[in-house]
Amino acid sequence: MSNVKVFRLAYADFYAKNPVEMVDYYTNTMGYRITEEKDGVTYLSNGFDHHNVVITPADEKAIRRYGYQLDGKLTLEEVQAQLQSKGIACSLKIDAKPGVARLLELQDPAGNVLELFTEMEQTAVGFGTAGIVPIKLGHIAFLAKNFNETIEFYSNALGFNFTDQIGEEFANFLTCNTDHHVINIVASDETRLHHIAYQLKDASHQYSSSDVLAKNGRSVIWGPSRHTAGHNIATYHYDPDGNVVELYIDMDVLVPELGIFEPRPWHEVLPMKPRVWESLSAWGTEFEFDLAKV
Repeated sequence: MSNVKVFRLAYADFYAKNPVEMVDYYTNTMGYRITEEKDGVTYLSNGFDHHNVVITPADEKAIRRYGYQLDGKLTLEEVQAQLQSKGIACSLKIDAKPGVARLLELQDPAGNVLELFTEMEQTAVGFGTAGIVPIKLGHIAFLAKNFNETIEFYSNALGFNFTDQIGEEFANFLTCNTDHHVINIVASDETRLHHIAYQLKDASHQYSSSDVLAKNGRSVIWGPSRHTAGHNIATYHYDPDGNVVELYIDMDVLVPELGIFEPRPWHEVLPMKPRVWESLSAWGTEFEFDLAKV
């Protein structure tokens, strides 16, 4: 039998302290489209899926849950049995939410709530025509208590590959596909969102995204700069709830069969293999905002 394998981060569900402003931000600034509003919860898509972002009104800001799509080689019942055999509790939900008819709900060791599914409704609202309009939801970075157990969970239970580190016990990068990272697990004594990241098309798209942010009263707080781990060129800003949002291009592509990253002209060495980095920026740029202390 195949092993459980996640292949993409599909959505993030926010508990929003300012839900009206968050929906306005995602529609008018980010360029997402509303696919459904139900029981006060807003579902937004950036092109194909029923939702990639969910805004759930709440008294405090937080991440409610993350949605990961499985490769479909196992049924949800088979996935549940395999996870339970490893001592991981999970429950099968039917008609649990719009767009996803069946899913498994579970927690990682850090306490994040995950939803695993094989199929999502393909609403296909198309890309927006105004705002930033990212290509996709790229990755999540979160602070994690029990970070070593959390890394082991994603690697052994969900089929992620470990790529790079920044510092020996600081930032830990894992992927479930060919992107350099889909999650970044930051060692901490608490669990919370560090930042959420969206991929843009190219350099001109990234420049124009900063113009869109400025026109909507949102300043860039860090960047642009090229990271070390992943080599993506990134900028960061705050959403209306104070969550840090990264917009990036040029992320490294992993070739798992070779254990290297696809060669790029800016790589310091060839072949570029996973390693431990000591800094965030490959350009040596310094900013007043300390991204490490978000």
